[in-house]
Amino acid sequence: MTDSFAVNKANWDERAALHAASPESSFATIAADPAYLSGVVRFDRPRLGDLAGLRAVHLQCHIGTDTVSLSRLGASMTGLDFSGAALTEARRLASAAGASIDFHEANVYDAVEVLGAGRFDLVYTGIGALCWLPSIARWASVVAGLLRPGGRLFVREGHPMLWALDETADPAWPRYPYFEHAEPLVFDEPETYMKVSRKLENSISHSWNHSLGEIITALLDNGLTLTAFTEHDSVPWNAIPGQMTHDEAADEWRMTDTPSRVAASYTLQAVKGG
Repeated sequence: MTDSFAVNKANWDERAALHAASPESSFATIAADPAYLSGVVRFDRPRLGDLAGLRAVHLQCHIGTDTVSLSRLGASMTGLDFSGAALTEARRLASAAGASIDFHEANVYDAVEVLGAGRFDLVYTGIGALCWLPSIARWASVVAGLLRPGGRLFVREGHPMLWALDETADPAWPRYPYFEHAEPLVFDEPETYMKVSRKLENSISHSWNHSLGEIITALLDNGLTLTAFTEHDSVPWNAIPGQMTHDEAADEWRMTDTPSRVAASYTLQAVKGG
């Protein structure tokens, strides 16, 4: 059986330096400007609330642009990712930005064992993370294990409606599963979602979709209570090339033709019971 995590790790190891060098990641801007926040964190700034003094962990943190941004809002940050190459870039960014962040290399499913149970006031998961995990129920149990009683989960993620679309069709139409599926979707995509200097050699990736109902139910089953949920018609990358328009003010992309017809992303918050 193919090890999907090994396949994806090779893919993300190669993306790391390319993404850090891309102007679209804002890596250099975050390093140089102590007041600058990543577009993803800036988008959800009103929903994040006061983070001052919170012990927070960013799961699947990649090159750390959102992690450093959250630290600038006052949180004491830990970052976890399975890609050592990504964490090399994340540590480089944190050092340049003067941010003290505790980074760990591990599979997200091992986060409780690696970081410790009940340690965090906030678990944060950013855009484009959950699609790399085969079981949303297992992820939800990790979130519950990391949070202290009363601790909060904050998720901004691509909408499963978006993940179900075939972005190569014009117009894009539902081709892929909306609900969780046992076997991964296998893609061979030499292009990454940012403008980079070259195509990927490790271009194979394995991914899964998870319905909104499955995500929410998994959290409820693990003792979390949903406290806020908002669907958005935009995402922070050009998810459907040729069919989306960039909103420069928001630094978000939405469908050019009738944006309201596609739920592109969502923000979810939940609290662990005490």
